[in-house]
Amino acid sequence: MNPAQHIAAHQDYYVNLAADAGGTVDEAVGELDALPVYRSTVGCVIPAYNEAETLAGVLDSLLCQTRLPDAIHVVVNNSTDNTIEIATHYAGLHTRVNRDSVDEFTEIFVHDIGENKDKKVGALNYGYSLVEGMDFFLGVDGDTTADPQAVERLLSEIEHDQRIGGISAIYSIDDTDMHGVVERFLIAGQRQQFASFNLQNLLRGRQMAVLGGQFSIFRMSALARVVEDNHQDFPWVRDSEIEDSLLSLQIRSAGYLTKISADARANVGGMTTLRSIDAQQVKWLAGAIDLMWPGQRGDTKGQPFHPNLRLRWFEMGSMVLNAYTRFSFFVLLTCSLLFSAFVFNALWLIPPLVATLLNFRIVRAMKNANRRDYLFALLWLPSEIYIWTRMGHFARAWTKFFSRTESDNWALQSRAESGGGSRAFLAPFVVATVLWGAAVAVFQQLPEQLKSDTLYVGWTSLAIMTLLQTAWLLLKCLRRFRGYKV
Repeated sequence: MNPAQHIAAHQDYYVNLAADAGGTVDEAVGELDALPVYRSTVGCVIPAYNEAETLAGVLDSLLCQTRLPDAIHVVVNNSTDNTIEIATHYAGLHTRVNRDSVDEFTEIFVHDIGENKDKKVGALNYGYSLVEGMDFFLGVDGDTTADPQAVERLLSEIEHDQRIGGISAIYSIDDTDMHGVVERFLIAGQRQQFASFNLQNLLRGRQMAVLGGQFSIFRMSALARVVEDNHQDFPWVRDSEIEDSLLSLQIRSAGYLTKISADARANVGGMTTLRSIDAQQVKWLAGAIDLMWPGQRGDTKGQPFHPNLRLRWFEMGSMVLNAYTRFSFFVLLTCSLLFSAFVFNALWLIPPLVATLLNFRIVRAMKNANRRDYLFALLWLPSEIYIWTRMGHFARAWTKFFSRTESDNWALQSRAESGGGSRAFLAPFVVATVLWGAAVAVFQQLPEQLKSDTLYVGWTSLAIMTLLQTAWLLLKCLRRFRGYKV
């Protein structure tokens, strides 16, 4: 409510007040207008690990925001490239005149904390200690660039709703400067994956399951509440492979909302090799499983019924169905051909057509969709291959969880992004091929009548599961997107 509205709502009071002071109501309005308006403070923290190629773009993006952060802290950790030199080039006070002809400024500070065993978590907590007296914490990854109005839009929403503990931008993948077929394929797949995830969160009342550290604003009082409620020294802890997801759960448990903006946007760096995307996705999935699974494992307590994890359970269930239907189809198809019992039925073309329609609708909902995005969706085969790669990540993550394999997934992802790492991403497909061969070999040993019965039961059960899956996809195709753009 501005001063004029406030006075209109209390007209009699201000008429009497102005009369007592020997003035007029207009003079009272003028005096109220002249009072200083409190301006919330925003401290931005950028954890930077070997970000020499992207950090300049990130800082330029922040300096072009319509609402500048009050301070920007670049926390360089464990870096072996010239990240610190690039960051130092931007250090110091930056001033400008905004669109209202008002002087604005921000100051960029660079902190090289050297070797840090807690990696990104340690850098975030170091930054948190630097901005602890501010109202809001803006976390930005060292490879994320935002639209010029992103900070203004995120801040406006969280300022005007005290229930919100944190709010994230809509994320997409930067698809500029790509080389090679594999890189283009992986980026297109990640763009569609992010779009689908964002759209699901938007349609769930804009309740965000994970406040990604790529570009999110947190209420400092909410972070302080998390520290107090969980007896932690800092908001971020390494109890989980996905520190953002754990913090989001804790913020929600503290009574705050975790939201996704409807119009603030940011582009993040994508994974460009099969090794790097496998390392990233396995880390994400392993962390999610750790949070979802009941019981206490070390310092991590599973919270299977937490509202922020409902979408995760749905994603896991969908992946199980995808793996079952596809593997069963190939086994049954091979056995039918060997038994000379295969009969083509055009009805089996319906599921891929419905899946293609859904992919097309998702691309249509992407704000900056390009020709490559449409081809990825409409040609069906690229998106199908991408689903197979995701099933491989899914299988590896669950295998790691059940085998209780101890590994530093942060280090594995870092190694893969720099071109190293193993070919472990091939393991699920090797295992699937072996299982496929074993199933076919067993089928070949069955009596003729049992072969026929096995095929009948197998195709019937697969048809039922595929029908249910297709019906669900069709419902998603028919769902209104309410004008949201991802």
